[in-house]
Amino acid sequence: MDNDTSPHPLAGSCGPTGMVGRCAAIRGLQEDLARVATTPASVLVAGESGTGKELVAHAVHVLSGRQGEFVAVNCGAIAPDLLASHLFGHERGSFTGAAARHAGFFEQAHRGTLFLDEITEMPAALQVYLLRALETGTITRVGGTGSVALDTRIVAATNRDPAEAIDDGLLREDLFYRLAEFIVELPPLRGRGDDAVLLAQHFLDALNEEYGSRKRLDPDATAEILRYDWPGNIRELRSVVQRAFILSDGDVVSIRDAGRHALRRRAADEDASTVVFNVGMTYAEVQQEMLRKTLAYFDNDKTRTARTLGVSVRTIHNQLAREQRGARRAAPETGDSGTTAHRRRNDDDLRALTA
Repeated sequence: MDNDTSPHPLAGSCGPTGMVGRCAAIRGLQEDLARVATTPASVLVAGESGTGKELVAHAVHVLSGRQGEFVAVNCGAIAPDLLASHLFGHERGSFTGAAARHAGFFEQAHRGTLFLDEITEMPAALQVYLLRALETGTITRVGGTGSVALDTRIVAATNRDPAEAIDDGLLREDLFYRLAEFIVELPPLRGRGDDAVLLAQHFLDALNEEYGSRKRLDPDATAEILRYDWPGNIRELRSVVQRAFILSDGDVVSIRDAGRHALRRRAADEDASTVVFNVGMTYAEVQQEMLRKTLAYFDNDKTRTARTLGVSVRTIHNQLAREQRGARRAAPETGDSGTTAHRRRNDDDLRALTA
């Protein structure tokens, strides 16, 4: 949990949003954040692990001008039976060990922003109470009877496909619509082109400033960075740069040296009957790759594919449909015209919210 308003580690690197990047998707994202931040709309950030979802949430808070604190909580990092108390607070004597009244995350973020990371990890029963808090603008502390009115901006995030999470019963559909008044979809690092090189240099600059050094990337670093697909995204890249920085004996930092342990590419002997998974891939990506290779192996025969994978044919069709929806949602990031259309849809939503 983070409840200070100090700059994020990337803050100031690329304007007030703190995001490093020049690709069309990131430029459009920065414009979208500037538009939505000053409205009261709840924001849902979707993207793979390590793509910078908390950075986006912090950017929304900074751009909003809200005077309260930025409070971040990972819904999957707190025991389910304690999460209600952490979110909504509790009254003295409400349970064993509750020696005093406690202000929960909602109250701590009053007039500020509450970032709920990994929202699909929140127990379904607690999602009901969260929905009520969002609908009424009030919370009730555990063990309390009175309502507490709050002005708390909500930004939620998930590394799952929201539609799939709803289908799997991990996210209530009514809560999704309340959280997703404005949706931000973060592209994976492998889809951002040269931004990976810019980020590597940014991380190296930060390390040089911290340690008073003047190290630089070796001439082969650009090719090494662009050759790898970064399944762990920005988080993995930062780790590799830091490792390379530590391992370097002189002023030249070799990504290849760090890559001996970190940059594991696909096996050279992968064929039609083999599926290779990289450490860092999400569960959804593993499922998608397994389905893709199995369908190809059986010449798109969905019945044989389903039998081999031990699922129903309906499950195969549902998974393919989800992937098609995901591809349509990702389409705006592939070009300026798509990005404009995506922004136009969100503009319409914003006009309705602020009318």
